[in-house]
Amino acid sequence: MSADSLPAFPLRPARVHEVCGAGARGFAAIAAAPMTRVLWLREAWLRETLNPVGLSAFLDPARLLVAQAADQSDLLAVAEEALRDGAVPLVVLEISAALDLREGRRLQLAAKAGGATGLCLIPEGMGSNAAETRWQAMPIHDAQACDDSTLMRWDLIKNKSGTLGAWHVRWSTEARRLDLVSPAGE
Repeated sequence: MSADSLPAFPLRPARVHEVCGAGARGFAAIAAAPMTRVLWLREAWLRETLNPVGLSAFLDPARLLVAQAADQSDLLAVAEEALRDGAVPLVVLEISAALDLREGRRLQLAAKAGGATGLCLIPEGMGSNAAETRWQAMPIHDAQACDDSTLMRWDLIKNKSGTLGAWHVRWSTEARRLDLVSPAGE
C-alpha cells in the first residue's frame, strides 16, 4: 500500500518539522530520499558518526553533505543561513537541547524565505512551539521479515495543518519508496 495517504508526509516544504525517537535518523533518511541535495548538521562533540554510505539504501551518498558545528548555537546559525539560501532543499539538524520559541521561529522564517525544508532530530520530550509537525519514529521488530529491518511506527504527535495519527510504514529499498503497512492498531 502506498504511503500517499499519510497526512503531512512528504514534509511540507518551506517549513521546519521535528522528529524524535529511536527511528528519527531513519525518518530523516526517508525524508531525504527524494531530495536533490541534503545538508545534515551535527554537533562536533557527538561520538557516533554519520556515514553517508550507510544511507545508500535511501539516497545517493554524493547528494549528502554532512557538516559539524562546535555547539548548538553555531549549528542553528548554519541551519538558518542554509534554509534562507534555499540552495539545499532539505536541512537536517541533530539538536541536543530544546529550542526556545525565538530560535524555532527564526528557523521557520528562514525556511519560508528560502523555500527549503528543515527537519530537527530532537531528544524525546523536547520540541519547539514553532514546529509545523512533530513526529515520533520507532523501529518495530518484524519476525516474519528477518532480512528487512525497516518496519517502523510513525506517530504524528503535532500537526499545525491537520489531524494526528499513527501508522506502520516500511521502506522499500528496491522501489526506493515508503510503503504504508497499516494504520497503527490494525
